[in-house]
Amino acid sequence: MTQRTLLQFFHWYTRDGGGHWEEVAEKAESLAAIGITDVWLPPAYKGSAGGFSVGYDTYDLFDLGEFDQKGTVATKYGDKATLEYACRVLNENSIGVIHDVVFNHKMGADDKESVHVRRVNPDDRTQIEDEAFGALAYTRFTFPGRASAHSEFVWDQKCFSGVDVIENPDESGVFRLVNEYGEGEWNDEVDDELGNFDYLMGADVEFRNKAVYEELNYWGRWLSEQVRVDGFRLDAAKHIPAWFFRDWVGHMRQTVKEDLFVVAEYWHPDMGTLKSYLDLVDHQLTVFDVALHHRFHEASKAGGDFDMRTIFDGSLVSVHPDHSVTIVDNHDTQPLQSLEAAVDPWFKPLAYALILLREQGVPCVFYPDLYGASYTDDKDGEHRAVEMPAIGCLSALIDARKRFANGPQTDLFDDPHCIGFIRHGTGDAPGCVVVMSNGEGGEKLAELGTDHAGKTYVDVLDHHQAQIVVGDDGKATFPTNGSSVSVWVQNGAL
Repeated sequence: MTQRTLLQFFHWYTRDGGGHWEEVAEKAESLAAIGITDVWLPPAYKGSAGGFSVGYDTYDLFDLGEFDQKGTVATKYGDKATLEYACRVLNENSIGVIHDVVFNHKMGADDKESVHVRRVNPDDRTQIEDEAFGALAYTRFTFPGRASAHSEFVWDQKCFSGVDVIENPDESGVFRLVNEYGEGEWNDEVDDELGNFDYLMGADVEFRNKAVYEELNYWGRWLSEQVRVDGFRLDAAKHIPAWFFRDWVGHMRQTVKEDLFVVAEYWHPDMGTLKSYLDLVDHQLTVFDVALHHRFHEASKAGGDFDMRTIFDGSLVSVHPDHSVTIVDNHDTQPLQSLEAAVDPWFKPLAYALILLREQGVPCVFYPDLYGASYTDDKDGEHRAVEMPAIGCLSALIDARKRFANGPQTDLFDDPHCIGFIRHGTGDAPGCVVVMSNGEGGEKLAELGTDHAGKTYVDVLDHHQAQIVVGDDGKATFPTNGSSVSVWVQNGAL
């Protein structure tokens, strides 16, 4: 069975101009060749910023770059026809198409409505004022540019639980809309940060409204009729009641595809919290391993002071490997972004070896790490330029996962700076020996078995030029350079 290897095919600063879907199609064949099995696409529908929207400011789920709305027909990434083409080319190359689902909120409403709201303490969302008052809020979405094509559903104040801006009086903050849902309280089964983290931004979707619930189910079925769908990435899961995604994922598997791959962005490092969430969603999905990402970030900053034996401490993949998607970086952690905690480039080959070549978890590769990225943005009152270099050995590591990450695993985590592990291979698939160091060069003694006696091993990454011959006792010592990683494989397997 092919091991799943996911690629996040975008970043926060992906170029404007509508050429992204074309790039997906152009690179599909080469991605399949190195071993990418699934591509996670950015949100494909119209955001409130139109052609400049990254996609997380959802305006119209049913506009995949087909209608003149928000100043453009195409989205930032291209028009609907090109999206259809990109998905078709991915499918032709046996690459699964993973769509980004942004349900938590809507932005860019078409009209204001007269509403009643209650002020909420933004630092403790459980503190909601008893007294309601009248105001105007942007809560009516009629999508005039689409003119009821695909769906006649109109979103109004009954479809939302809260807003962050009101007029008459003019205020910003957090406001609970007064309606018939939840008796004035937020949804439960959400993260308990800030008391209750149901509200995030914009017009917060009210999932307890049965009409909203059914419309989102319908949208998932509709999407699968428009483009290829092999899975979903669920945005802002900590802000959405777990019961909703439990039901929605179940419905999608019943009506769209039984073996959909689903990963939720529940951005929390605590294992107890993630375990509770997985229990609430009946273990139907995977979640990103936030704790491991932060370990990589810390290790890259600490250099030789970091104890590599502890790299997986507190990680999801070490506790729930079957429900873990492992990442090095993503669009939120890259430089200048909201959760900035980028892993330094020198450490990324080590980090990718640790997620791509081990048994546990589903690894997700980040677009700039494979192709590089350059961009500028403002942060903290300063205009900054960022260069994210492509990681030179990353293609080879992805290919090594496809070819050599086989069989049972033996860890060699017995030194604070130089660690390694063995993939022993199977009867018909070769294995490998991975050795890395965050300090000076080092080496690891590996017991491969006498059936490997006399076999010659080379570093498939070409980081180390030695040729290692396994002794008659089935043992060999495999080296690595300082601040580097080597992946040793049988010369004959190449």
